[in-house]
Amino acid sequence: MPTASPDAYPRVTVIGESLVDVITHPHKTGTSTAIRPGGSPLNVAIGCARLGMTTSLITHYGQDQYGGMIEKHLTANGVAALVGGHSPTSVATANIDHAGAARYSIAITWDLNGTSLPALSAVESSRHVHAGSIATVLPPGRDTVYTLLQAARGRATISYDPNCRPAISGDVHSTRRDIERFVAASDIVKASNEDLEWLYPDRTPDQTAHAWLKLGPAIVAVTRGEGGPVITNGRTMVQMPAREIEVADTVGAGDSFMAALISWLGTRNLLGAGAREKLKDLSPQALQNLLDYANGAASINCSRPGADPPWARELSDLFAAPADFRSVH
Repeated sequence: MPTASPDAYPRVTVIGESLVDVITHPHKTGTSTAIRPGGSPLNVAIGCARLGMTTSLITHYGQDQYGGMIEKHLTANGVAALVGGHSPTSVATANIDHAGAARYSIAITWDLNGTSLPALSAVESSRHVHAGSIATVLPPGRDTVYTLLQAARGRATISYDPNCRPAISGDVHSTRRDIERFVAASDIVKASNEDLEWLYPDRTPDQTAHAWLKLGPAIVAVTRGEGGPVITNGRTMVQMPAREIEVADTVGAGDSFMAALISWLGTRNLLGAGAREKLKDLSPQALQNLLDYANGAASINCSRPGADPPWARELSDLFAAPADFRSVH
């Protein structure tokens, strides 16, 4: 693949957990278990790197067998890791149902102790910083993540995906407060309809998207599985159906979607603090194109097992195909 210029693909830093996914298919005959590196922030970092962006990941994994697997995966995909903490590598067990959807149970610790200075240097030298998932609600590391985002805002745009895990987060009221703090610190927020229905059972995901915009973000996107994604900047709301594909499973689909959002904006000089106001003024056509690109990335991920974000060439090929071969529901 050709090497992109730094201006076309700005430096991105992702902050959040790394773990291994133990993926099982209990409905299949016989034993079907796979062990793969995962964690929403790690997947976003891999996705950004595969789409040509210079990417760092501020994270934790242990000096153990699973940690070695994660480190090898990051290195192979060109992601530079800044590793803090001293605990063993975290493990998530994902059970895949008949429709390909994953249900998780997770054993995790989250602490960035020992990496404060290099982490601060990384975010302050980035045009964009992304944070997400368990790392933003689990102490003691969550406060470090928030501090790093605040330090980055003078130079970088910020994105956030809560990627809620109720089994880890516990009390929904305290989790909601944590998440809203990060939403308010962000320019681009992505969540799933399942996230929003758990956080706010008394209102629709569309209502929550508009409520979150009032907290500060320029853009809020909501993925809705087979229902397709929606995106809004407050002035315009764009939605589209999911692409018609044969689903292997949905593990990592939202992370591929998030990475593609970041990449699309980066190639159009819409990342970095200087572009913050431009995000609020994106035209309906620009929002449509942004959503279509991210939707395509998620569909490629879903077409193969596990979290496996697309490469830039795959997305280029997808959008170069005739319309008849890019059908949607």
